[in-house]
Amino acid sequence: MTTDRARAVISFSDFGFQYRSQAEPTLFEISLDVKKGEKILIVGPSGSGKSTLGHCLNGLIPFSYKGKAVGSLIVDGLETKAQTIFEMSKHVGTVLQDSDGQFVGLTVGEDIAFALENEETPIEEMREKVLRAARMTGMEPFLRSSPFELSGGQKQRTSLAGVLVEDADILLFDEPLANLDPATGKTAIEIIDDIHRQYGKTIIIIEHRLEDVLHRHVDRVIVVNDGRIVADMSADRLVCSDALSQNGIREPLYITALKYAGAVVTPDIRPGRIETLDISAAREPLRRWFEGIREETPRPATKAVLRVEGLSFSYEPGKEVLRDIGFEIAEGEMVSVVGRNGAGKSTLTKLLCGFEKPTAGAIYYDGEDIKDHTIKERAGYIGLVMQNPNQMISETMIRAEVGLGLKLRGIAGEEADERIARALRICGLAPFAKWPISALSFGQKKRVTVASMLVLNPRILILDEPTAGQDYRHYTEIMRFLRTLNEEGVTVLLITHDMHLMLEYTPRAIVLSEGELICDAPASRILTDADIIERANLKETSLYALARKAEIADAPGFVQAFIDYENAQRRESESGAERRAEN
Repeated sequence: MTTDRARAVISFSDFGFQYRSQAEPTLFEISLDVKKGEKILIVGPSGSGKSTLGHCLNGLIPFSYKGKAVGSLIVDGLETKAQTIFEMSKHVGTVLQDSDGQFVGLTVGEDIAFALENEETPIEEMREKVLRAARMTGMEPFLRSSPFELSGGQKQRTSLAGVLVEDADILLFDEPLANLDPATGKTAIEIIDDIHRQYGKTIIIIEHRLEDVLHRHVDRVIVVNDGRIVADMSADRLVCSDALSQNGIREPLYITALKYAGAVVTPDIRPGRIETLDISAAREPLRRWFEGIREETPRPATKAVLRVEGLSFSYEPGKEVLRDIGFEIAEGEMVSVVGRNGAGKSTLTKLLCGFEKPTAGAIYYDGEDIKDHTIKERAGYIGLVMQNPNQMISETMIRAEVGLGLKLRGIAGEEADERIARALRICGLAPFAKWPISALSFGQKKRVTVASMLVLNPRILILDEPTAGQDYRHYTEIMRFLRTLNEEGVTVLLITHDMHLMLEYTPRAIVLSEGELICDAPASRILTDADIIERANLKETSLYALARKAEIADAPGFVQAFIDYENAQRRESESGAERRAEN
């Protein structure tokens, strides 16, 4: 696993760390060297220790998160435990997953200049460095804008500029794609890659979305689980190994399709990225597999439980956020609502829940116009899980938070205990039931808020980015439970940037762009339509790229066939697991 230590800019040697508040260490015997100018991706399930690794690199451990460290960690020639967090910030620049939490200035320019102001940099030198960092990230036109008026991608660029202004040699990105729409996430990966190639920075990316990061080359992928490094290899070797499946990480969709088709996936065909994949030997197996798949039988139509007609809304006169939106959702459907940041998805949610009143149009529930229904009344049949878990949490302990809604509704005793236990189990939180919420990661807090809604058994469940920050295992458990609810008649609307989720779990998607509904169609059609993809800031699925590489004429049909086949395989696997459990 180690490289030439003389050239290493980061060197872990038998390193371990145990948080003061925990009984067991989080990191064990980490030995890892990163050469100057390398680009490294760190992946692993939630709680694996990958974020703790990042905290050790940028000085948050041990200066903000107290605990006991053993072994050695040398960054840029400095033993970290002998440095201050201020000194570490000069060597390691960090871009957080929550950009809002990183802003300190009233304008983009002020925010970028913050570190320089603290160092009392002369005005002219400061101005020059700020302009350089803004140009590097494409934020020069927004220097006078408020950070909180920016899109998700622009916020991410501003945070990056604030780090680049100090010219740190090492850049650490902690879940950089967590809150970005697909196209903006793709652009973020391209910006990181450009900075890596043009300026020779050492790049460390911690991210769940493996396939999205592999849109651009990385030198190595480090897989972390249970506080240990379990794999350290190139992307080409990694996707051919069992390291992803054994550690609960979703492999790229095109790799799954190749395996379903019986194609041989080896490092020599360069399968780590769809752009480099040599398809020649797999072309015929893919074609035969596609031709042999039968189409999925569509679910029977049911009555509309939710209908929206001519819906428009403005936060201020003359600036419509939504314009003439109309659609129907049938009882028991699972539908994605997708589009770029700022397209109107969250505003639509507010109107459905009654947080805002439409300026025109109507919303019907079971055929009844609900314009006079209060927020409390709507909460009786519409449950909402918000994107930012911190906006929903009001209790200090996990179990109390999950059970709060039941308590407010007068549901107690055995029924409450059973509902809470089931929700905690489904969301992977059962072992943490007695933990304080303050000890949780962002992703774990997200699961708490999902659990707090699941216990209420709503008829319509709206989830804003339900899988953001989740590893593949917890993602799958949550979606499996949502699908079970859906099959039992609960209507599910998913506000999402996750194209995998949209493809795999929602047969239909509603696409918003600049306040208008531009498409209402099967997910496979949307992610193979170049015009819709561009207008809504989505991203073409790698399955479509694979079909084109294989010269399959009906590429959209190939994508749909994969989805249907995958769903059938998943149902068969789940049924088998249930039978084994019964026996």
